Amino acid sequence: MPSIDKFPQELRDQLDRATKRRAQNIVINSGELHRAVGDYPGLNQCLHSCCDVMKAEMITGDAIIGDPENSQAAALTIRYQLPRPDKTEAAQERKPALQVELPHHST
Repeated sequence: MPSIDKFPQELRDQLDRATKRRAQNIVINSGELHRAVGDYPGLNQCLHSCCDVMKAEMITGDAIIGDPENSQAAALTIRYQLPRPDKTEAAQERKPALQVELPHHST
């Protein structure tokens, strides 16, 4: 089982790399973040903790993309705005997650 301490570090690393590339935002999926940390998919997965870490990083302007029903599953996808404020500013900006529903396309 991966240490839950690794999720925030990997998330911050991905945000930092995107900021260095001067991206305006980054879209991160919980299943992909968990794979980067390890043990996903598998018997020792900690997907719930991974999703909690991703949601805790959200600030004003960030958005959950897709189906809000899957906000604790591998389908959780969040668009984070960049650059991120420093930790003091971010603590003041924390807010409940904004849900964004994508239109369903018929096949």
